[in-house]
Amino acid sequence: MDNWVAQVAALTRPDRIQWCDGSDAESEALNALMQADGTLVKLNDKTHPGCWLHRSDPDDVARVEHLTFVCTSEQDDAGPNNHWMSPADGHAKVDALFEGCMEGRTMYVIPYCMGPIDSPLSRCGVEITDSPYVVANMRIMTRMGAPALARIEREGERAARGERIDTFVKGLHSTGELDPNRRFIMHFPEELTIKSYGSGYGGNALLGKKCHALRIASHQARSEGWLAEHMLILGLENPQGEIHYIAAAFPSACGKTNLAMLIPPQGYLKDGWKITTVGDDICWMRPGADGRLYAINPEAGFFGVAPGTSKQSNPNALASIQSNTIFTNVGVTADNQPWWEGLGEGEPVTDWRGEPYDATKRPAAHPNSRFTVSARQCPSYSHESENPAGVPISAIVFGGRRASLVPLVFEARDWTHGVLVGAAMGSETTAAATGAVGVMRRDPMAMKPFCGYNFADYFSHWLSFDKAGAKLPKIFHVNWFRKGDDGRFLWPGFGDNLRVLEWMIGRVDGKAGAVETPIGNLPTVADLNLEGIELDEEARTKLFGFEKSGWQAEFASIGEYLDEYGPRMPQALKDEQQRIAAMLAG
Repeated sequence: MDNWVAQVAALTRPDRIQWCDGSDAESEALNALMQADGTLVKLNDKTHPGCWLHRSDPDDVARVEHLTFVCTSEQDDAGPNNHWMSPADGHAKVDALFEGCMEGRTMYVIPYCMGPIDSPLSRCGVEITDSPYVVANMRIMTRMGAPALARIEREGERAARGERIDTFVKGLHSTGELDPNRRFIMHFPEELTIKSYGSGYGGNALLGKKCHALRIASHQARSEGWLAEHMLILGLENPQGEIHYIAAAFPSACGKTNLAMLIPPQGYLKDGWKITTVGDDICWMRPGADGRLYAINPEAGFFGVAPGTSKQSNPNALASIQSNTIFTNVGVTADNQPWWEGLGEGEPVTDWRGEPYDATKRPAAHPNSRFTVSARQCPSYSHESENPAGVPISAIVFGGRRASLVPLVFEARDWTHGVLVGAAMGSETTAAATGAVGVMRRDPMAMKPFCGYNFADYFSHWLSFDKAGAKLPKIFHVNWFRKGDDGRFLWPGFGDNLRVLEWMIGRVDGKAGAVETPIGNLPTVADLNLEGIELDEEARTKLFGFEKSGWQAEFASIGEYLDEYGPRMPQALKDEQQRIAAMLAG
């Protein structure tokens, strides 16, 4: 590690180097430094103790998928789902930008662990950055500092003794000039290396998050026999005290955090139902000795979308961010409290750019504004988050935003069908990425921006888990966003989504009913507990119905999509698509 740090220092030429230990004293010093230079603004310490506001460059507010590259020796290994560049060209292009970029700046060396420090499922990394804002966020989002460095050193000693072990992921980041024309996020999976230049935004700059925990980790997972997924993990406890753990994949800004922190409806609470939160964004799963999949949340915090977070939509998230939180690109009230659209109280006077708020000019908070907070502050936090063995997964859920066609919930018949359901998943785009909003695109397993290798190989890897002795989770698909003819949402969502989770666990336990259709097993209206909510006839028809002609067109589109990946697409998935298409035609 020392040699690599020295090489980076020689390239970037910082004024000084600081090895981060993750201590409170270090954190306080960095916050004071950023407050002095205006990078962080102290918020109202009476209402929001320990909270800060960061405003990013207006051209640096979301992931930049068109500037994100996977650099593998063979282009086909990156696949059509990734922008590709050869490793030699990738290093040359970005290293030219890193040349001397830290002159006049401090170079921070951040050792971190993704997952519990003592878990065999965890993996470590080191991020080098010139951004104290990145240090502050990585301290919240990962197990960062001295304990992580100690694990990295132990693993380095094991590797030196000849053990086959990945020591750590190398990540190099600089904000550079924050010039959109000089911005690249490069991944070198075969080298376990990340290089990110020109952005300070979370997904581009916090290299432990999407870059390591998904793009690089998905490559590691394939070679080591596990899964690195863009999924929440929640614990669902019934009145008998039995807990089932559910992993669920949704594209960014499609309700992952809300579901992960769900508060049951009042009737369910009285009966003793509980939801606990293991993670809200990323899930690493590995087969256990008993054949089940066991999962950890590699993150230690939440990097959540602020707009829409309220007492009504997600009271647990709102409670989590009342203290010790970094807010990015939100508005501010007259008494210096953070504010965003959908909060439901207060009035903004300053917008996310630091200008007087004018509703005709722009929203007070950027649509992709964020909060960074420790997961331990969440009222529904699960102490199983620190279980080195992980938690056993009973069900895997896929879902996205679909205004039409897709019903509220359906169950895949088997693992192969479930992989197809995930592979074919479509969703309307949101503000979490640059580009047009509301455009339907295929987003397999919610991993389109994050899979570090060819999707065809990724689907094959998923299929490989179905083997003798495996006790795999049941797979489901949900759509909270079905709309009626008048454009309104037909399902109330939020806490009432527990009604759907209850049906899923009933299916896992063999206790809940369903109707077989070509697209999977659907509940009838009678199979869900709908006590306390009103659904009109249109809602019942569309949420629980099956539209044959629409699904015929959908499966024709799915077939064309699978063909885009050429001969590497697993035949088993194409056969499944054709089998269902034939059933729909019958």
